[in-house]
Amino acid sequence: MTSTTSKYADFENLRERAVTLRREGLSRRQLRDRLHVDNNDLLNRLLEGEPPPEWTKRPNAKDDLRARARELRLEGKTYDQIQVELGCSKSSISQWVRDLPKPERKRSREEASEIARRGWEPTMRRREEERRTAKSAAAAEIGAMSERELFLLGVGLYWAEGTKDKPHARRERVTFVNSDPGMIRVFTAWLDLLDIEPARRKYYVMIHETADVAAAEQYWGGLVGVDPSTFNKTTLKRHSPRTNRKNVNDDYHGCLVIQILGSADLYRRIEGAWCGIVGAVRTPQTGSRT
Repeated sequence: MTSTTSKYADFENLRERAVTLRREGLSRRQLRDRLHVDNNDLLNRLLEGEPPPEWTKRPNAKDDLRARARELRLEGKTYDQIQVELGCSKSSISQWVRDLPKPERKRSREEASEIARRGWEPTMRRREEERRTAKSAAAAEIGAMSERELFLLGVGLYWAEGTKDKPHARRERVTFVNSDPGMIRVFTAWLDLLDIEPARRKYYVMIHETADVAAAEQYWGGLVGVDPSTFNKTTLKRHSPRTNRKNVNDDYHGCLVIQILGSADLYRRIEGAWCGIVGAVRTPQTGSRT
């Protein structure tokens, strides 16, 4: 008998003993001790196809959870509800119940949205309080404003929101348009600083045709201290029935247009001041910054 045949016969004899002992209920550790086999690969080959005895099978701690999760899913519970009750992860729940039908929707989309909104209310209140606190702190940092600061601010506001001259169409006149009452208040204060007489200031409203025009004129007239009957004709923004306006609440007053008569010199002063601001920004700064 060759050595190869001898080794094969030895393996078969060893496998026969291993299978017999396994079927008698021995564990892998007991088999290693009884057969003097320390190599796991060899032990795996000897026991190939032989299931472990029942007493060696460790109970799976998640079996009960899995069974309960499936029961809850069949009762119509959502992943969130199952997670709250069982305390396990959604990924595990998904693996356990993904073959089961999804529960029928018990709430309308509107009801679900309302529930979600209520859940967000504490967070939104906290964020709103943080917003108010930040705005109040920033406002307190401004303090009193000098005439120079107001002048520079007014120039910047106009260059951002006012009409501007074009090289191909020289229209050197001052016209300021805005829907923000704060911007209007600052701009009129700037006009006061420059001694622009009230008689030179002309106003009119630009607004959607479906809005309350009379109320808007009263609002802007009260803000700038002018009788709205002296306003120029209101400009209505017309739109098709398909237009979906978002600004439909009581705070919508359209835009106020402020025109300054005989304002070519004022316009040139604004343009020149703006060029000066830009030039000052471009100037290299030396020394330390505070």
